[in-house]
Amino acid sequence: MIRKITSIPANSVVDNLLTGSIYEFMPWNAAVNLGVLAAAGAGPGDLQVTVNSGSDTVMEEAPVNNLARFPVIPDDMDVQDIAAGGERLVVKVRNTTAGALECFWLVQLTPI
Repeated sequence: MIRKITSIPANSVVDNLLTGSIYEFMPWNAAVNLGVLAAAGAGPGDLQVTVNSGSDTVMEEAPVNNLARFPVIPDDMDVQDIAAGGERLVVKVRNTTAGALECFWLVQLTPI
């Protein structure tokens, strides 16, 4: 499991929240569950998330809920996918505002 808070700079994109993680590239076949939430102060649509697993677009750019907490399993896990070993998991977040915003995110991996 990966659970982190990442600051997204004003009017910027973080190309992959998992960059540098040992789970950026799947070490084995896995069921992937993912949740991303925005911190307090973010409005609807202020953060946008896109999720790719290997060559599959699992979530086209979509607004992030602003609940100011870590995602709760299973309630806030908006993305579910089966990823093959070696596939790259990419979670791109775009900030549409003039100020930095934090996002709370969690990735749960279950080997299959």
